[in-house]
Amino acid sequence: MRILITGGAGFIASHLTERFVIDGHHVAVLDNLTHGKRNRIPPQADFFQLDLASPEVDKVFRSFRPEVVYHHAAQIDVTASLKQPLDDARTNILGTLALLIHCRNHGVRKIVYASSAAVYGTPIYLPVDELHPIKPLSLYGVSKHSPEHYIEAFAALYGMDYTILRYANVYGPRQDPLGEGGVISIFLDKIANGFPPVIYGDGLQTRDFIYVKDIVAANVAALTNGSKEILNVSCNQATSILVLLNRLESATGAKLTPIYKPARPGDILHSVLNNNAAIKSLGWLPRFSISEGLKDTLSG
Repeated sequence: MRILITGGAGFIASHLTERFVIDGHHVAVLDNLTHGKRNRIPPQADFFQLDLASPEVDKVFRSFRPEVVYHHAAQIDVTASLKQPLDDARTNILGTLALLIHCRNHGVRKIVYASSAAVYGTPIYLPVDELHPIKPLSLYGVSKHSPEHYIEAFAALYGMDYTILRYANVYGPRQDPLGEGGVISIFLDKIANGFPPVIYGDGLQTRDFIYVKDIVAANVAALTNGSKEILNVSCNQATSILVLLNRLESATGAKLTPIYKPARPGDILHSVLNNNAAIKSLGWLPRFSISEGLKDTLSG
């Protein structure tokens, strides 16, 4: 199959690119390399260094003729979305809209969109399922949610199929502790450089950590399943920051003494996503426990 992956030089999508190449698909990557790295793209994949808004993207669609598009290219920094909301919207909302127009114009069969748990905001109940109210706390959450509506509208208007995947807290090899800012990558960077990890609050706050290989498996399943659905991709398991630190000690052999700082305004106390719909619709299951994922991350 001919698969185009936007943001394919980034953390998550580079793993997905590798997987589809291994599976024998003809893969092309579209990435402006603002945050992605060229050396993450397998030589078997075609590569186009372009911004989503570039008119040259039309030529990519004409020449490559993708059947399915995986859309991971995004502005992913929550702080940046607050400081530069117009840039955030240009990339995440207008960039997606431009991509959808190309998909419509060139007969793309399906788009798989990487959305985020950030669309939900502060949970009213746990675990959060797909029927939970959408009340994002950040502008990033707004800009990740808006494309979901555009995708649904394009599907209804032009007969395009889609699957929207709302990710929990993803971690794994290649995650940038400065860019993506996942707490696991930040902690591992601190440990590697001999600095104590910093905990904001009491460390009892919880997150739903999912390993990148489980995210990739869900995306692969969405190639043929999950038609016109919005699905949480998670482990459906809450892990506190203190328990995470304990798992990191076991995985690294380091004795970790964290520095505690006041909780940050706007931080969600507890977050865990219900993944039952994804399990049913995609025929998928997360395979990696937090301990297994950390071990694999360190070996990778």
